[in-house]
Amino acid sequence: MGCLLPIIAIFMPRVALFLIFVFSNWFSRAFQTTLWPLLGFLFLPYTTLAWMAAMILNDHQLNGLWIGVLVIAVLFDLGGQGHSARRRWARD
Repeated sequence: MGCLLPIIAIFMPRVALFLIFVFSNWFSRAFQTTLWPLLGFLFLPYTTLAWMAAMILNDHQLNGLWIGVLVIAVLFDLGGQGHSARRRWARD
């Protein structure tokens, strides 16, 4: 059961964010307000998950490996948006 959430997070990040919100207090531990998780859910779900993991697992410090994880998450999020824009332009 411990590996189920990371598997869901890789393939369906918004579902993982919803499950984390419902079944844990990780959002309140990682974020000060509710605005950033809400915006992250809508626009950058992988980045929101990576930021939450970095803040919870690394004692609210962003350094070393976690910076790399966060950069990769941003690239995944932006890559998905860029691919859909390219497909839309090809249709026109």
